Amino acid sequence: MKYSVRHQTQYFYSDSVAISYNRIHSNPRNFPYQTFSNASLTIDPEPAFLNQQTDFFGNPVTLFTIQESHQKLNAVLMFEAEVHRRTLETPTLPWEEVARRLLKPRNPEELDASQFRFDSTWVKTFDKLTGYARDCFPPGRPVADGGLALCQKIFREFTFDNNHTDVSTPIEEVLKSKRGVCQDFAHLALGALRGMGLSARYVSGYLLTLPPPGKEKLQGADASHAWISIWAPPVGWIDFDPTNNCMVSEQHITLAIGRDYHDVCPLRGLVLGGGQQLVRVGVDVKEIK
Repeated sequence: MKYSVRHQTQYFYSDSVAISYNRIHSNPRNFPYQTFSNASLTIDPEPAFLNQQTDFFGNPVTLFTIQESHQKLNAVLMFEAEVHRRTLETPTLPWEEVARRLLKPRNPEELDASQFRFDSTWVKTFDKLTGYARDCFPPGRPVADGGLALCQKIFREFTFDNNHTDVSTPIEEVLKSKRGVCQDFAHLALGALRGMGLSARYVSGYLLTLPPPGKEKLQGADASHAWISIWAPPVGWIDFDPTNNCMVSEQHITLAIGRDYHDVCPLRGLVLGGGQQLVRVGVDVKEIK
C-alpha cells in the first residue's frame, strides 16, 4: 500500500523566545517492508543552523537552531511511503531459549538485541508488571506467540481513553487504572516483556484511520501511533500493536524505533524564554491509489 503523510507540529509561546535548539525526527526509516520518497521538512521561522544526522538507533533526525525572536514555531514533515504486508511463516524459538541467549549474547545480532531488554527512561520493570505477563508465557511457548498473547490480553483488559493519561503518566498508574492510549499500552507491554527477560523496542509511526460512515475525514484528524517490536529468532524483530490487537502489517507506517517514547519524541528542544507554551499537532494519512 502507498500513503502520503503530513505531520504538523506547532508551538505557541506566551512570551518571546530568544533562541531555541531543537531535534526532530525528520524522515521515516527504510526497512525491507517499507520505503519512502518525496520527503520534505519545512520549519518556520527559518533556522539559522540545520544539520541532518542519524541517531544511535539508526533513525534520521534533524538538529536545528532558531536564533531570532519568535512566539511561534511551526514544523511540517511530509513524505510518501510504500508499505508491504508482513507475515509470520517461520516458527520462533521458545521464549526461555530467547531469554537465555539475551542474557549471554554469542554474536553481534544477539548483542544488539540485548540492549532492548533493560529498563529505559520511561519504562521500568517491577514485579506486578512482570506477573501480569507470566500467564502469556507458559513453558516452551514460542516467543512470538507469547508476545501476541500479551498484546491480546492488554487489548481485552484495558480501555482506550485519551483523557486519562499524558506523556508523563507512569506505567504503575496505567496498570492500576487499566486505561490509557497507544503510548501507554506500548510502554506497558515493553515493561512486561523486559521483566520476562525478553527484548522489545518502542516503535512510533502512523496508522491509516477511516471516518465514521457517512462522514468526511477531517483535515489533521489523524494522530501519531505507537506499537512494539519483539526480538523473536530466527525471524528477527516482529511488530505487534496492542492497541488494535494485531500483528503489524501494511496499515502501519514506521517512523522511528527506540527504547521508549523518550527516544523517539517527534520534536523536542530547549528554549530561552517563552513563558507558557501550547502545543498543537495535526496529522493526515491518506492512501494513494
